[in-house]
Amino acid sequence: MATPDFVRELRTQVGSQLLFLPGVTALVFDDRGRLLLNRRSDTGNWAVLGGIVEPGEQPADAAAREVLEETGVRVAVERLVAVLTSEEVNYPNGDLAQFLSVVFRCRAVSGEARVADDESLEVGWFALDALPKLSERSLAVIACAAGDGPAWFRAPLS
Repeated sequence: MATPDFVRELRTQVGSQLLFLPGVTALVFDDRGRLLLNRRSDTGNWAVLGGIVEPGEQPADAAAREVLEETGVRVAVERLVAVLTSEEVNYPNGDLAQFLSVVFRCRAVSGEARVADDESLEVGWFALDALPKLSERSLAVIACAAGDGPAWFRAPLS
């Protein structure tokens, strides 16, 4: 996975200790109501799209950038879906991180879904009733995005 330069720079100062980082998740729907997912190259698992917000970047812009970089699809960010923290992540090199993720519902506006960088093994559109195996957290935010309720920001998703 591509580690942003600012995180690499921080790691030279703090080593492997826990970093709390800003992240985004983009739940991208097409005009048929299908969801765009990627199969991650680091885990081999299907996942929702997302990444780290760069310094000075607005979260909605980061979500659109991440989708384009990972899949070649341009999106319109439609609304805030959730704000939540991740579990602590322990990377194979010993680095620790936790992410504050701002989750957006997005609409695909152009581009053909394809593997566009080294972060994905596959990308694909899935009907909500035919999703591949996903984490409980991913399923919970997808459910939030599929509805029209207010943004979720309370107790942990279960």
